[in-house]
Amino acid sequence: MNSGAGGSGSGSGSGSSGSADGGGSGSSSGGAGGKVEHEERRRQIAEALLRIADTQGLQSASMRAVAAEAGVSLRLVQYYFQSKEGLLLDALARLGAQLQDRMARWIAAADSPPTPRSLVTAVLSCILPTDAESRRITRTYAAYYTLVLNDPELLARHGTGQADLLEGFLAKQLHAARDAGRLAPGRDPAIAAAGLAAMVNGLGQSVLGGQRTGEQALAVLTRHLDELFTP
Repeated sequence: MNSGAGGSGSGSGSGSSGSADGGGSGSSSGGAGGKVEHEERRRQIAEALLRIADTQGLQSASMRAVAAEAGVSLRLVQYYFQSKEGLLLDALARLGAQLQDRMARWIAAADSPPTPRSLVTAVLSCILPTDAESRRITRTYAAYYTLVLNDPELLARHGTGQADLLEGFLAKQLHAARDAGRLAPGRDPAIAAAGLAAMVNGLGQSVLGGQRTGEQALAVLTRHLDELFTP
């Protein structure tokens, strides 16, 4: 992956100089106010990259394009993110946090007390691109997936953390359903969890591609869950 400023791939923060084009000090010695400004600048730049990923794809997200989208100088982007890879990974972590926040809201709105099925339904339903927020998140993840296809070394270096978290959560709920006698006979929780994750990813892409609507995708998911869980 091309480096934005010749630095390492850590994306861990500022360069060695004190300031850059009005970006403020990169040092932590500026107190709480300086730290807040530092994080706000990083958020501003990372969210600009996510907007480009959503609307144009990551192939268009050069450091210069990100700077223009964020309304800052290229030098400032390079000050806060020493490499393109560091910026990509920081933005990906923020995208993951947005998805986690959406999941938490949907889980909170699920049945009370929650059941394994209601939790699985809430999480998988919130991932499907059925509204503006979920369509944006799905499109942006698709942009990262396309990037990984063209740069497999990136996947090898940084793994599949978000996908693994989802499968782990689903497997935990399916184990609980099996223990409660609510999982269809003969179903392996780990394999079923992997299948659910793959199915939702495929359904999401089919919605974005115009093959079916979000409501139709939800109907497919519901039918599958009806077959997976017992009443």
